Amino acid sequence: MTTSVDRSPLLARYKSGAAAVSAALEGLSDADLDRRPTPEAWTAREVVHHLADAEARSAVRLRQLLAEDAPVIQSYDEELYARVLHYDRPIEASLALVTAVRASTAELLDRLNDADFARTGVHTESGAYSVDTWLQLYAAHAHDHADQLRRAATGS
Repeated sequence: MTTSVDRSPLLARYKSGAAAVSAALEGLSDADLDRRPTPEAWTAREVVHHLADAEARSAVRLRQLLAEDAPVIQSYDEELYARVLHYDRPIEASLALVTAVRASTAELLDRLNDADFARTGVHTESGAYSVDTWLQLYAAHAHDHADQLRRAATGS
């Protein structure tokens, strides 16, 4: 089990994720947001909407892990979401959602103890899934997509 000392870099990275996404979007035009680097790659606009959906789901997953005994953490089809949830819409509300969810969840994370981080459930695709696993994944998630946003906006 990871100790709270080990978690501080992950917690800091999680907390800085929304700012990294905002910084990656700074100064981008609609044309930049809609540039598709390769035929199968997502545009920057689509990435922002994916982030909003993923952050909303991640917040629920964390809360399930903390409040329920051995919850089932449901996977979802990201490509399907992108196709049917109108990822061509403006990004402002989705970006605000990412920021708000991260802020709310950061407040919760700051109050957890080692026993909370050890709580587990089962992810429908990846199996055993703890709060520590959740933190490792989502500490990196926004930063990974901030890098993807920069690449998508430049077409590289």
